[in-house]
Amino acid sequence: MKSWLQDAKNLQKELTENRRWLHEHAEVGFQLKKTATFVKEKLEEMGYTVSGCGKAGLIAVAGSEVKGKTFLLRADMDGLPIQEKTGAPYACPTGNMHACGHDLHTTMLLGAARLLKNHEGELRGRVKLFFQPAEETLQGAKTAISKGLLRDPKVDGAMMLHVMTGVDMPTGSVVVASGGVSAPAADYFTIEVKGKSCHGAAPQNGVDALTAAAYILIALQELSAREISASQVAALTVGKMQGGTAGNAIADRAVLEGTMRAFDEPLRTFLKQRMKEISLAQAKAFRAKAKLTFESGCPTLVNDAKLSALTEETAIELFGKNRVFNSTMLGGNTKNTSGGSEDFSYISHEVPSVMAALVAGAKKDGYTYPLHHPRVEFDENALPIGAALYAAVAAKFLKNNI
Repeated sequence: MKSWLQDAKNLQKELTENRRWLHEHAEVGFQLKKTATFVKEKLEEMGYTVSGCGKAGLIAVAGSEVKGKTFLLRADMDGLPIQEKTGAPYACPTGNMHACGHDLHTTMLLGAARLLKNHEGELRGRVKLFFQPAEETLQGAKTAISKGLLRDPKVDGAMMLHVMTGVDMPTGSVVVASGGVSAPAADYFTIEVKGKSCHGAAPQNGVDALTAAAYILIALQELSAREISASQVAALTVGKMQGGTAGNAIADRAVLEGTMRAFDEPLRTFLKQRMKEISLAQAKAFRAKAKLTFESGCPTLVNDAKLSALTEETAIELFGKNRVFNSTMLGGNTKNTSGGSEDFSYISHEVPSVMAALVAGAKKDGYTYPLHHPRVEFDENALPIGAALYAAVAAKFLKNNI
């Protein structure tokens, strides 16, 4: 098992170069032309046959044993529309930024691809490498599944890896999600309120969309305060509210945009229904009309207990017990209170899956900014650690035939 780590460490220079190229050329959503071309070329140089999967997604398969199982490794490739302010010589100049570490994820999976190709004859099955677009918009995994991601060959288990930085743990520390839910369902919504414009000096002649929108905003907060129990975890945020065109005119239109997170599907369904009822009723009370639309989202991320245990065991064999934790040990549980969602959740509802987190920047080493910050930076010493973990978990899953 230690050989995976040593082989990965020997790739440090290559991994660093790959990561910096990806970082400098950050792209967003499904618009990953440069990124996908780079990844495809690197995989083909290793001897892989690469196929597309949906919009901008890429798949390569290691191993050839027809009777064995197939394990999926996922890395997301997209960045964020953030103007980078790190000052790094490889900073992205386009207004996009890999502020969530997806450039590291992609690099680690490229590293794992090389390791698996070098040990291809030892694999007792196949490893499907999936380079995914549009994770930040929670659309990439669902689109890929609809295009056959989990078929031909049929996937029997899956793993994802996400980096952390600016935390009170040493670089290289691994946190494996315990069995159960580790990330909430997410829904993005827009509420459009329609009224009737008129002169501000004669408000009785119009219908104020802004007033209706304001009452909708306030009423929605009561869902968390009064309609779910203290044992349930959910968050509902309206982050954008716009309306009106002039200070002396009644607004005929207002728009609210936000997100809702919930840790179980029945609660998610309940909240969505109540949001609709409250929006329509509050608008009607002020003679306006409202329309609630859910644009995109994803379900809860569910971790398989057996696969979680195998991943933790593999990480301990690779890095030592003092570097590996599970979410339960750190105070989490099946209703972890982390609010971040992850569209790998779509895969987790189809096949046994596991999510692991890797520290790539400790506070004590000067990595102080959090994910999605324009000054966030990452410790590249984590790159071979992630590559080794990806490859070793896949190999062990196939060997154990779980």
